[in-house]
This record gives sequence, structure tokens and C-alpha cells, in this order.
Amino acid sequence: MSEKDAKPVITLITLDRKSSSFAFTRSDGKEARYPLDPSFFADTSALSRVHYTAAFDGLLAVTRSGDEIIFEVAKHEGGDQIASRLVVYLDQNQWSAIARAVHDPDQSPSADQHAAQQLAEWVKQRLIILPASSGHYYETTKWADGAARYRLGLTILQLSRGWQMRDPLQVRRNELFDAFRRRFSAGVALRDASVFSLSPNVLHGESLRGGQTYSSPAEFPAGLAFQHEALSSAMGFIDVMLDSEHIEPGPTTDWAGSNQRFSDWLDGEKRQPQQKRRCIDAFLLSDLQKEIAEEANGAGMTSEQLSMWLQNEMTETIRGLPATGLFGEMLHDRHLNTGTTWKTNDLTDMVYLSCAAGYADYVVCERHMGAVLTQGIKRLGLRQNVFRRLRDAVPAIEAALPVRAGLGS
Repeated sequence: MSEKDAKPVITLITLDRKSSSFAFTRSDGKEARYPLDPSFFADTSALSRVHYTAAFDGLLAVTRSGDEIIFEVAKHEGGDQIASRLVVYLDQNQWSAIARAVHDPDQSPSADQHAAQQLAEWVKQRLIILPASSGHYYETTKWADGAARYRLGLTILQLSRGWQMRDPLQVRRNELFDAFRRRFSAGVALRDASVFSLSPNVLHGESLRGGQTYSSPAEFPAGLAFQHEALSSAMGFIDVMLDSEHIEPGPTTDWAGSNQRFSDWLDGEKRQPQQKRRCIDAFLLSDLQKEIAEEANGAGMTSEQLSMWLQNEMTETIRGLPATGLFGEMLHDRHLNTGTTWKTNDLTDMVYLSCAAGYADYVVCERHMGAVLTQGIKRLGLRQNVFRRLRDAVPAIEAALPVRAGLGS
């Protein structure tokens, strides 16, 4: 069959705010438009148009200011879409440094501008991935300064290109579940979900944060349902991040308070460091008890097996888990440091950075938590992959690119 005789197929789908329409463009150039009623675009939405084409394997969003955002979109049964790219996780302060370098260069050191340009070029060349996390979305969307929030959100969206870090609390659960399966149910399937992903509904965990994730209509075939959910998820991320109204911070927990009380108590104890470490292990167990109980049950462990594990294997097992092990080491470091002051955002930093350092190729974060994280990596005998500044990380990434390219060829 000649190209002329081939049956036309849909090559482009467009949602357009100005005309309030849903347009389908075919390979023969013909177009069909349908009204968007009610409108897809809320009054506070920053989006003007959204384009998707299966051949492009991605989504293009255009804002009302004319800025463009390209997201890679997950494929149904698409396999490993990282494709040998290096994963570089940036703490929130590093995203702010890049946003300043891009949007306010007069307030940015030249070294940061060069680093930001280099990272952006590597993203464009598909050599690295700069994933966003739910922590980035939470921190950014609560900024009250609308213009600054838009610039930072746009920077994160444009450079992350839809890549996400799975919810660290879900990663913790997955690590425990898989550890239990390996220990007590050899040969049984593991959960083993990728930490850095394009898949929908991974940013906030499968069932951890409350609320419900969007699901396609039940009558959709599996492939179409997955594609529909992936596109809805991608558009939701963009729309939420750039909305003209900021999101009020949620209620705080007593996590910092409970850690402060424990640290103060431990400071007053006349114990050897090893004895204090055992106290911290017990404190960590109290923090993990719900996850341990539920994942042990999900893995099919008996109460006798769980009791044995808690008494004889817990400490060493946790130390061997990439994210949970590093979180535990960071907890030890801070509680053993006499006079430690705990702040509310310490929890966010420790949970997200320990997960990132456990799985990403490189992490760039602020000095204090970076030092704590580096000490944990050293004690566990892992490869050092943490940097304080973008300008320090870029040479290490550059040196690793040819090696990774060789592994992927």
C-alpha cells in the first residue's frame, strides 16, 4: 500500500484554551474540533495549550506567557525509559540556584550560570535526568510570591521533563517488603519498583498520602487506560505547579518535637556511643513499626519469623537498604551530635535526600544535610555521590558520562 492510500491516523491532539476546544489532527492534514464543556482550564491555570502526539512520545504544554514545557510520557509496557542516562537529584535550594541563573542572572554567580547551562544542555541531549520529587512540588507551590513561584516552578518542570522520584515513604515500604521476601520467601516475586520513573501516580505513593489517584474509565483497554492516566498525571503536575494561586502549607506534625525530646534525653545519658546507637535503633524501630508490620504481613511472614527478625536481623537488614539504611545513619548522626536542634523541615530533608542518595548517581544539596548524608554514606561503605554546589557536581558528572554511555551502548 502506498503512503497516499494509507488510512489516515491521528497525529496530534490539542487542548486549546482560547477556542475552548479539543482538536484532533490527522496525518492527511484534516482537523476535527470539539468544544471543551466545561473548560479544561481553570481560571487560575497558567496553561494556554497542551499538545500530545504518540509519535513524539511526549507532551508539549504552552503557558499563557508563551513558555514551553516538554514532558516525556510513560509508555505502557515501555520498559526502562531512563536509557542509560545519569540521574542527578537536586535539593530544593539547588533548583532555586538554577532558577536564579536562568531568570535573574544578575543575582547569580557566573559559576552557577555555567553549571545551570551545562545541566540544561545535558538534559536536552538526553544524557542526564533531573527528577522532581513531591518535596519539590510541596516547597514550590506554597510560595506566596507568584512571580518567583512561577519562575521556580517553570525551571523545575522544563528540566525535569516529567521525571519523578517515587514517594520516599513508598520506596521505604518497597525496600522492607523486598527484604522480607528475599529472606523468608525465596523465589517469590518482589515489588522492586523503579525509584525514578515517568509512570503516573508514583510521586505521592500508591496509598500513603490520603485522597485518591485518578483512574481511567473501566471500559478503556489496558494500553489506552495507561496512556490516559499518564497524560492526565503529566498535565496535572504542570497545572498544579504553575497555578496562579499558591497552596497553603498543611498542618505540621510532632516529628521534630519527638526527635528533639529524644535527643535531649540522650544528651543527658551517661552511656557509651555504642549503647546510644542501640537506643537510636530502638527509636528508629518505633518510627518504622507501622511500615514493618504491614509490609511483613504483605510479604507473608509469620509472627514467629517477624519476632526473630526484630530480635536478630533488623539492624543489619535496615543498614543494607539503600534509602532506609541511609535515613537510619542520618538519624544516628544527628542524635549522637550533642546539642542538636531539630526543625520541622529536617524530616523532609532527611527522607528525600536519603532516598535520592540511595538510588541516584549524584545528589547536590545544602551544606549541613549534605555533610550528615556524606557521613552516613561513608559509614555504610557506599560510593560518595553528594556535592554541595552545582559547580562542584558538574565536573564529576562530565567525567562519568563517557562511562555510562559505554555501558549503554
